[in-house]
Amino acid sequence: MGRGKVELKLIDDKLRRQVTFSKRRSGLIKKARELSVLCGVEVGLVIFSAKGRLYEFCSGESLGKLLERYQMHSEEENGASKNAGGTDKKHNAECSDLSAGANLSLKMSQSGMEAQDLDHLDVPELTQLEKELDALLRQTRSRKTQLMMENLTALIETEKQLKEEKRLIENEIAALKLKEQAEQGLSCRRGTGSAEHFLR
Repeated sequence: MGRGKVELKLIDDKLRRQVTFSKRRSGLIKKARELSVLCGVEVGLVIFSAKGRLYEFCSGESLGKLLERYQMHSEEENGASKNAGGTDKKHNAECSDLSAGANLSLKMSQSGMEAQDLDHLDVPELTQLEKELDALLRQTRSRKTQLMMENLTALIETEKQLKEEKRLIENEIAALKLKEQAEQGLSCRRGTGSAEHFLR
């Protein structure tokens, strides 16, 4: 006997809603993965929970690259359209909102996770969550290292500029001293010559 049709409406009970979300989310990600493998297509999936947590799936290298490809594809299509301007802005806004929302939710997920949410996750979901956090941690460390290297490069360049400016100033001071000494020597020779002429 088949299951009855499920009425699509918001589940009032918060606990049931969380359990249903967890199960359906896992099922949706599983279907997206199967679609990618069976049909050889690129699939990107973005889910925001009611608490703002991000869940994502991407069959390619990263969701960011897939969004960039979507944006480029949209721009190419809009270039051939009469209404390219308005539609292009719409697609760009969509991609920007997705990227901004993803970054914000990742930060929220990293900064604090509620034990109530974790209690309803099974082992595969916790394993997937652990992988996502590890990937986020690696990305954070990589970005931190990149910024530190950029700062170090900037400091080295600033040091070179200061040394060059110091060298130029020292050369100018040395040139001024030589000029001053030459003028003083010329003045002394003129004074000596005048005295000898007077004595004669």
